Amino acid sequence: MTVTEARELGIAWLGRNPDLQQRSRADATLLLLHALQCSRAQLLAQPERILLPDEERIYREHLHERAGGRPIQYITGEQEFWGLPFSVTPDVLIPRPETEHLVEAAIERLRAHPAPRIVDVGTGSGAIAVALAHALPQARITALDISEAALSVAKKNAARNRVAERIRWLHSDLLNGVLQENFDAVISNPPYIAEAERATLSSEVRNFEPSLALFAGPTGVEIYERLIPQASRVLLPGGWLLLEMGHTQQPAIEKLLAGWQQIAFVPDLQGIPRVVVAHKA
Repeated sequence: MTVTEARELGIAWLGRNPDLQQRSRADATLLLLHALQCSRAQLLAQPERILLPDEERIYREHLHERAGGRPIQYITGEQEFWGLPFSVTPDVLIPRPETEHLVEAAIERLRAHPAPRIVDVGTGSGAIAVALAHALPQARITALDISEAALSVAKKNAARNRVAERIRWLHSDLLNGVLQENFDAVISNPPYIAEAERATLSSEVRNFEPSLALFAGPTGVEIYERLIPQASRVLLPGGWLLLEMGHTQQPAIEKLLAGWQQIAFVPDLQGIPRVVVAHKA
């Protein structure tokens, strides 16, 4: 099988799944690149190259997984975030472009600080902590997660992006492990989906990404109800709380932030409130 034949096979195979038809060409190409361990330029330059038996076997296995709905990031083990490469496994959420708004909001408020102490709550793949370590070389970052498996992935991503020595990792349920410490910023992309919304999620998310990192409880604001008071306790005067949020949660979060200052809701590229920022007086 040549490269061209393999690619056409993949497009046809993935196209049988109605949910993948629009992405079949792009996904087939990515899976072929991964199986061949080559660049896009190399792939385009060698359309008649014959796949080795192991390459064809791996490619067909990947096509089978993708056709069954498995996210392509869990197949390739890769996802880019903030222009940086991240390894991802089913133990962590796949980093999403929307979360870059959270990182951007944090940088905007902390870039002038000479040495901000930041805590990333529910670090998952480490995407937020690693991105902030890159953007704010003067920062001291603590990253927390309730999942030991997620912390293992995050540590590897910090090493991969050469910021491991600037991030402290702790196994903790929200801020429980650092309640005696103080920080200039608390940042988090917590679970915020209500259990009742499970059926509305795409099958890729619902069936493959970790429920622990997705679902907060019956209403979706349960984590905020615990985290916001904890953040008030650990933040220094003048500190910042920055949280990613669901698109319908602004009224509930506004109530939970009663008494905080300079509350602002940052929209994503679709104009949907995606990040809430609050200042501790």
